[in-house]
Amino acid sequence: MTPTLVSQHHLHPVSPPDRSGSSRDRDWAEIQERMLVPLYEAVYERLEVGSSTRMLGLGCGSGLALLMASVRGASVAGTDAHPRRLALARERLFPDDGGPEGRVPGRLLGGTPEEVADPHGARFNLVTAFDPHAYTGGDLVVALAEAAAAAERGTAVVLAGWGPAERCATASVLRIASRLAEPLPAPGGGRQPGGRDDLEELARGAGLWPDGSGRVACPFGYADMDSAVRGLLSTGLFDAAAEATDQAQVDKELTEALHPYARPDGTVWMPNVFRYLIARV
Repeated sequence: MTPTLVSQHHLHPVSPPDRSGSSRDRDWAEIQERMLVPLYEAVYERLEVGSSTRMLGLGCGSGLALLMASVRGASVAGTDAHPRRLALARERLFPDDGGPEGRVPGRLLGGTPEEVADPHGARFNLVTAFDPHAYTGGDLVVALAEAAAAAERGTAVVLAGWGPAERCATASVLRIASRLAEPLPAPGGGRQPGGRDDLEELARGAGLWPDGSGRVACPFGYADMDSAVRGLLSTGLFDAAAEATDQAQVDKELTEALHPYARPDGTVWMPNVFRYLIARV
């Protein structure tokens, strides 16, 4: 069977206006996505992800979390609303040159939960929604409910989001996006650092029951100021601000907001804490 990866539109993920095309999706894959690696590692370690894991990643982006699970032996499936990011995920898991990443165990599928279900009846036993900006709150509830319907009873469903604002240096930078976007709604359903009960509310809204949580340090570190600006813009969190003002204004104010986190060697470093919730189907 040839693995495929296709976009998932009926789950209604946020699909922000694309102003910089494939370059921004590449920035996400090469700069920003890796910032959540400590989160992925902590969750996989806690849940003992391995060869018996059948994982569905909602809002899988360019596939780094899927790759990490696949390296552990898991069978992985991913959905996302960004076709270019899905193409990057395909490159990452199945490089044409047959490099090491192309030889990881496991498999990658795509489509709706029903479409990617195992033909022999095996159901998902892990569902993840790692990207806190991939969905608005209500749409994520729909996505989780549909994924739960294709999962085994008792399956772990992992939701992730920002930790307390006082422990997230990036919170001050994101306030630039909120201020410039007024009166437009904030991207990502307004989910800014500090909403402690957001994850529990999402889980209960999808008919899931909370069963544990944790916090993980996820510092945002960039090689230089240009990389920091490009990485943060790739999240889509500043799209509403650019629409309300203009991209040049957003770039200017974002750069200014990042200056306190610039180091003498030119790198940019922002300590953050992310929180994850484990719920059960």
